[in-house]
Amino acid sequence: MEENEKAPQVGSEDAGYLFEFKKDGVYLTVYPNADSGILFELSDMRQILKEYGVVDYDIELLARVVRTADGVPCRLAEHFEAPIGKEIEEKDTVKIDELPPDTREEMPIKVDVSRDGMTATVKVDRQPSKKPPEFNTVMNALADKRVVFGIDEEEIKRSIEHGSSEFVAARGVPAVNGQDAQIEKHYSLAEKGKPAKNKYNQVDYKNMNLFVLVKKGEILAERIPHTQGTPGKNVYGVEVRPKPGKPKPVPAGKNTEISGENTIVAAIDGQIVENGNKITVDPKFTVRGDVGVGTGNIDFDGAVEVSGTVQPGFVVKATGDVVINGMVSGGSIEACNVFIKGGVQGMHRGKITATEDVRATFIENATIEAGNAIMIADVALHSDLRAGKLVAVEGKRGLVTGGYLAAGEEIRAKTVGNQLYVSTRLVVGVNPMLQRQYQETCRDYAEKKKKLSQLTKALNTLGKIDISKLPPARAVQISQMTRSQFPLAGQIERDEKQIKEMEEQIAKMSEGRIKIDDKIYPGTKVIVNSVMKNILTEEQHCTLSVKDDEVTVGPY
Repeated sequence: MEENEKAPQVGSEDAGYLFEFKKDGVYLTVYPNADSGILFELSDMRQILKEYGVVDYDIELLARVVRTADGVPCRLAEHFEAPIGKEIEEKDTVKIDELPPDTREEMPIKVDVSRDGMTATVKVDRQPSKKPPEFNTVMNALADKRVVFGIDEEEIKRSIEHGSSEFVAARGVPAVNGQDAQIEKHYSLAEKGKPAKNKYNQVDYKNMNLFVLVKKGEILAERIPHTQGTPGKNVYGVEVRPKPGKPKPVPAGKNTEISGENTIVAAIDGQIVENGNKITVDPKFTVRGDVGVGTGNIDFDGAVEVSGTVQPGFVVKATGDVVINGMVSGGSIEACNVFIKGGVQGMHRGKITATEDVRATFIENATIEAGNAIMIADVALHSDLRAGKLVAVEGKRGLVTGGYLAAGEEIRAKTVGNQLYVSTRLVVGVNPMLQRQYQETCRDYAEKKKKLSQLTKALNTLGKIDISKLPPARAVQISQMTRSQFPLAGQIERDEKQIKEMEEQIAKMSEGRIKIDDKIYPGTKVIVNSVMKNILTEEQHCTLSVKDDEVTVGPY
């Protein structure tokens, strides 16, 4: 084709479109029409291309050119089959108003809004005999469903163009829930009560880390306040309120101060004690000498250290820990942890009670009860030892002779009994402290039930009387009786819950064992998980446990 030779064309600017069939390809120009928009369908353009032998072209590019309508020529294809050596006659020019309009119905659509109102999904019932839905049709369907927020117009257009059967047309913004308040502690009680180790990695029972000490003014903990969260909005344009975080009070206890609004500091020197939900500082009380006639009994809200001996008949009670650097000779101790460096001569009346651990060098003719563990470094002679988890008589001799030992999980010793076959009893697999608490709670529960029953019967009888005719004092008494039944019923309900929890704990106890490092002699009676066995022959380096409802003797 010469430079002055006119390229074959279909359409014109007046028609709104123009195809040009040139040697280097097929070009399409779509002109903007501000008054009436595009008056032809994409299918019309495809039909023209088909008639003029254009088969290899990008349909997405064709659709974009038609939709853009910017009056700029765009090459759709490189080749076509129609001859280009002559002018296309006028009859070959197709006018847009002569093309048959697409009169097909649109495919039905449905808008589904999720239950939480956060997404609106459009579902298209695709039927070959019907044409795809228009953009405005989708927008009107969303409006009918009152969807006004989070509409993604680009996604709608893209999904229609690609022929999607289902797509999300609108998304809400979810609310962000608030964070609960947190207490950030500046200390740790994890190592409390654990013996330190020397440079040879040997346990030092004289350094038990029984205290977590703090100085006046030191920060104990900080509260990180709760947050309200960030509101969201659903596709209906309605604000979605977040769930605010839960607040927490500042857990400032005795001998602490609140700095600012959220920081707890120590008001005195002392040891840190967690009392329920409160953080307190207990001062350490030191007795320089013996606990006896010169001091009287000690009852202290904090930790106690005695440099001497607790003499017969005297008592040391503390809410914190107690350290006795001398001996306990016929005295009694009650505390959280008890550490007795010199041992215990019970004299058949001394008693040591701890909510956590008891540690002593030796014990003779005494009673010890501990919620967690009893650790004896040398010997236990003719004594009553009961621990929630562990009784261990280990150290230089590790000898248990006579008496009664009970532990919830394990008893450990080097030697149990002696060659004279002295009677010694070991019980393991049932927490003795839990058993006692269970029995006491059941007893209190029965008494409260009986009292409530009597109270209910009395009130039923009095309910038949006209109270207005009674003397004022009697009427007040009846009113008090009526009010008292409610807290009593609440206590009964709490007892029932506690009894059930303890029964579940007792039922789980089934892995008790007794470990003997050296010898266990005849004359010893063992009970493991409620299964009894009398030791009739000397056993060495063994572990006693239950298998098939029998106490078996296995290797240490």
